[in-house]
Amino acid sequence: MNSQKSKKPELLCPAGSALALDAAIEGGANAVYLGGTAMNARIHAGNFTPEALREAVKKAHAYGVKIYLTLNTLVTDYELPAFLEAAWDAAQSGVDALIVADAGGAMAIRRAIPDLELHASTQMSGHNSEMAKVLQSFGFSRMVAAREISEGNLKLLLQNSPIETELFVHGALCVCHSGQCLFSSMVGGRSGNRGECAQPCRLPYGKAGDYPLSLKDLSLVKHIPKLISLGVSSLKIEGRMKSPEYVRDVTTVFRRLLDEERGANEKEMQILTDAFSRDGFTDAYFTEKINSSMLGVRREADKENTRRVSSFAGLAKKVEIELFASIRQNEPAMLTLKKGDLPVTVSGEIPQTAKTAPLSKADVERSLSRMGATPYRIEKAEIELDDGLIMPVSQLNNLRRRAVEALDEAQMPKKRERFPIAWSAERREPTARRTARFYRPEQITARAQAYFERIFLPLDSYSPLANGVVLPAVIFDRDFPIIRQKLRSVKEQGAKWALTGNLGHLSLVREVGLIPVGDYRLNITNRESAAFYRSIGLEEPILSPELTLPQLRDIGGESQTIVYGRIPLMTLEKCISKEKGGCRLCETGKQTLTDRKGIVFPVLREWEHRNIIYNSLPTAMSDRLDQLIKYRIFSWHFIFSVETPDEIDAVINAYQKGIPIGKQIRRIGS
Repeated sequence: MNSQKSKKPELLCPAGSALALDAAIEGGANAVYLGGTAMNARIHAGNFTPEALREAVKKAHAYGVKIYLTLNTLVTDYELPAFLEAAWDAAQSGVDALIVADAGGAMAIRRAIPDLELHASTQMSGHNSEMAKVLQSFGFSRMVAAREISEGNLKLLLQNSPIETELFVHGALCVCHSGQCLFSSMVGGRSGNRGECAQPCRLPYGKAGDYPLSLKDLSLVKHIPKLISLGVSSLKIEGRMKSPEYVRDVTTVFRRLLDEERGANEKEMQILTDAFSRDGFTDAYFTEKINSSMLGVRREADKENTRRVSSFAGLAKKVEIELFASIRQNEPAMLTLKKGDLPVTVSGEIPQTAKTAPLSKADVERSLSRMGATPYRIEKAEIELDDGLIMPVSQLNNLRRRAVEALDEAQMPKKRERFPIAWSAERREPTARRTARFYRPEQITARAQAYFERIFLPLDSYSPLANGVVLPAVIFDRDFPIIRQKLRSVKEQGAKWALTGNLGHLSLVREVGLIPVGDYRLNITNRESAAFYRSIGLEEPILSPELTLPQLRDIGGESQTIVYGRIPLMTLEKCISKEKGGCRLCETGKQTLTDRKGIVFPVLREWEHRNIIYNSLPTAMSDRLDQLIKYRIFSWHFIFSVETPDEIDAVINAYQKGIPIGKQIRRIGS
């Protein structure tokens, strides 16, 4: 059970630059999240070098503000050592936690730096309390919940989560579930999972001026009292790519509302709108009012409002501290600075006997109280001074500088110990297996039954023609009873395996006695991740479709590769068909999206009103089997979505004979 019920949430704010960090502190942030120069999901933000990161931590800690570093991208085997070095540099810089998305990378950090706090990024697709329980067992202290979570599902998650829950409450809203978007990667070659998203969701589709994937910015600013009462641990503001002015204004509004435990008024809503808006804000997922009113684009009027926002001049806030100085004859000068309950003391030179004008208390206080560009301001000063003594101003200044440095250092965590680790995952001998998922039972032909060892169908369209089931991409806590019931039903009908794409779904699969097979949604891009998922019982996981042939070879072993099919590009909690004319198109499987260039993307229903957008072209390697053999890729997985039975048989024939499938395709990268 979550024990945070009576505690006011942390206010967690973004910083893409040193000035934005100042703005967050000035606005009243309790914690700030920021990125290093690599391996974070906002690679085009200003970000922080190792030296700048240490200075940022020192400054933030002086103000009582925590720093979380984002290492929230997927990493390849080649990058794992550098990833671990980045984590170690962050630990040495004194960060309070790392926000991570790569399971294998996280496990390496846990072994090497066991006392460094880990938070599970929203890129890990955390949306239920079972996920939180699994994360706790592997050393995570916090999970960032999906932006799509409703109030009801959030309440259930919080009631049953053993770790802290962080929730996005303001900022840009992707239309796809975090960690499940391959659109930018598959279509444009820029991976959102690696911090390079090209934002295809912000482009028009269909009729001119139609933006069915562009959502307004999220804002739960009117629900602050509810979020406090529910027991959310941290309220997170999105915006590492935004200006310092945005950070200042949004942080200031949320700080006031948290302190006063109320929702925003009209004036405060205008401040947020002026800071940044896409034709307003939405809380539709939280309130479960999911419809076309969520859609929004950045208008010229929005830009004009933002241009009127006053510039941020820099950090003016100071931290009040106390000063105590002792300057006595024949004793080293002593200076104590005290911040709250934290005192530090340094000693200096022995004062000399004055021949002319001796020191006065005012002289000493004036020299020692000059805090200058430091975060501090002297609230109270006590000076003990013997008569007839003198000390050069340079010695007093040096005493003050060393005391400030000591106070800064005292607020940094103790140096962490690093343990040498052996990379846990050895290359395993590859297995050979052919498996496939189908969208509808009628697609499963006799030839398919003969060719594939494992055949999967979606949970809500299962048939005994299959021997495996595909779990929904997202299973909120509220869905568990019905999913459990359906899983028991398909097991009774002969299902043996369950394609499982989320840590939070494992308990359901095990409970009903099915064998979990790791789905591509786990985003496995390195051997460490593959080994981790196998170690917790996920059989022969399907590797990320973002990988190249050499990268797939490097992981190898007991894993599968998607060698055919339209790759699912987006998982939407909203239903495009419902917005574009009702459920008929969804039911017939004829819903599509057409981009500016006339490229058509199929859209299929997944679970209830959730949509999956598929790639316009299938991946195919039927006429390049020699390449698959060269890279030791022997376990093949096929995705059949909109293909007819005849087209499916033609695909199987092409792979049996090593010939082209006869239509436009895309390749696995080399």
